[in-house]
Order: sequence, then structure tokens, then C-alpha cells
Amino acid sequence: MMLNFTVGPVMSSDAVRAVGGEQVPYFRTPEFSAVMKENESLVKRFAKADDDSRVVFITGSGTASMEAAVMNVFTPHDRVLVVNGGSFGERFAQLCRIHDIPYTEIKPAMGETVTAAMLQPYEGQGYTGFLVNVHETSTGVHYDIDLISGFCRRNNIFLVVDAISSFLADSFDMKALHADVMIAGSQKALACPPGISVIVLSPRAVERVQTNDVKSMYFDLKDALLNGERGQTPFTPAVGILRQINVRLREIDAAGGAESEITKIHAIAQDFRDRIVGMPLEIVSRSLSNAVTPLHPLNVSAYDVFTRLKDEYDIWVCPNGGELSGRVFRVGHIGALTVDDNAVLVTALKDLQTRGLL
Repeated sequence: MMLNFTVGPVMSSDAVRAVGGEQVPYFRTPEFSAVMKENESLVKRFAKADDDSRVVFITGSGTASMEAAVMNVFTPHDRVLVVNGGSFGERFAQLCRIHDIPYTEIKPAMGETVTAAMLQPYEGQGYTGFLVNVHETSTGVHYDIDLISGFCRRNNIFLVVDAISSFLADSFDMKALHADVMIAGSQKALACPPGISVIVLSPRAVERVQTNDVKSMYFDLKDALLNGERGQTPFTPAVGILRQINVRLREIDAAGGAESEITKIHAIAQDFRDRIVGMPLEIVSRSLSNAVTPLHPLNVSAYDVFTRLKDEYDIWVCPNGGELSGRVFRVGHIGALTVDDNAVLVTALKDLQTRGLL
């Protein structure tokens, strides 16, 4: 079996995998509606969302929910700020272009976070929306969401947060941050198979969805909200994965909720970072998430490290795409991992070092 340190899909618990082996049930039933209502309630609790918030489960990857959010809450009359510090920020910029939403990019340098100085020029400039991937997974940078939230509140800006790779790995209080939309995915810290993404809508976002006219059938969230009132979806969802999400949410709840999951992931991340001190690996982010450690090997190609670990040690780490592929690989700390697994990975890295391959 491969040991999986990627940032998604990640390793699932035995209980989640057991559900994956069952026959998928018919879903237009009171029983499945009850599962969906419980999913909504637990996601709201873990996101610290307002009681009147709503949760929509989209059958599609995280990008589907990014697109649905952009289409349903913004129009060509908006002016949106987009934090573009990597490939996922770039995706939000691309979505604004496709859907004719006027936008301005804030571009932190690789590995750098967003600062007050970067936001300052946009104070009082009439912007109406803000799009940010709170954890830019491609570079392993966790942005200062408190800073961004304060800026949005001062300027009455509608805040959409992609928390796909940080939900349940880093603290996130939707209500305290006045975040209007939060997006999550099934295959990150939720540790289920890919195929479902999650949109949490504040009461203000629900209102905006209801008044916006969306030119889409599949991504019209008005329809999703209406069906969701009875624990259903407009179209056939990924029923099996939604049942796995239910088992996983209940598992997290029984273990102490979002806080204990975040604490566990933080401890695994810290343990790994402590173990690699003194090795020829440079952490390239100035603002780390608990979910991942981005590493630049000082002597060899990052992609070669990924390939050797995969082919010779049965370990997956996460390669980077594009221009970073030779420079950076990432080690994830989410999913069913333990500090013992960290020890296996670090032993393999030290073996590569001994062989002159790190």
C-alpha cells in the first residue's frame, strides 16, 4: 500500500472506507434527506457559521463550487479584488474573466502573505467583492484572513473564501470573520474521496443568491437551496460520497469537533517540520498552514524526489505543476496520517540523502 502525503485525495479512516464498499442506496428518501440535513448541520457547526446560514453540496470538484460561488454572488456590476498568489488564485481570476466580472488582482510574491500595505491602495475605492483562497495550496501560503476580513468589513465588501485545503486543518470562524461564502471539498481534511464540494452561504449570501439571475442549470444555487430545505439536491448527487462525508463528520464530532481535528493536524505538521531540521530542504512559505509543508530541495530536482519516493519507497508526496515542478514538492499533513507515518517518510528522505539523491 502506498503511504499518501499528498494534499488530496488523502487517506481515509476505516469507517469512511467501509461505507465506500457498500452498495449505493436510492436517495429520494426520508432516510437520505436526514443524512443530508445532518451533513448541513455539522458543516455549519465546524465552520462556525451563523445559525441562519445554508450549506449546498455540489457534485463536482472544488473548482465547481468556486465557479458556482462566483456566478451566484457576483455580476458584471461588481468590482472584485482577487488575491492571486498561485495557481488557485489564478483560477478565481480566470472565473471572473469568463463570467465578465470586473476584477483587480493583488499579487503577493511566491511564498509571501497578504499585507496591510498591499490592501491599503484599495481602501475606499468602491470595490464590492473579495475572492481569496485562504490557503494557496500551490505554494503552501496561509493568508492572514483576519487582516482581509477587517479590510472587507471597513469597506463593506462581500467576502468569498475558498477554504478547500484549510477547512478542518486551520482555524476558521465564518461568523467572526464576517465571511459571506466559504468553500470546502470532500478530499482534503474531510478525508473522503473527491467528487463533492461544499458551499456555506451566510444569510447575506443566501439573499444575494435569491436575487441574482444565473444563466446555468447545474450551478443555479436557488434551485439547490430550495431542494436543500428538504434535505435533497436538484439532480443526482454523489450519494456514496455524501454518506461517507456523513460518517466522517460524525467521527470528527465524536472526537471533539473541528478544534480537536485542527489540533491533531497541527501536531502532525509540527512533528514533521521538527524532524527535517538540518536536512537540505528549505520551507518556502513565510506563512504556513497546518495542512501542508512546501519544500525546496537545495541540491536536486523536486520532481525527482517525488518520483523516487513513489517508485522506490511506496510513498506519495505532492509534486508541483508548472514552473515550480523542479523547485518545490509538498508534504501534506491531512487525512488518516500519524507521527509514525512521518517517521517512515523522513527515514526515506534520509536514505535518499545517504544515496546522494537529496
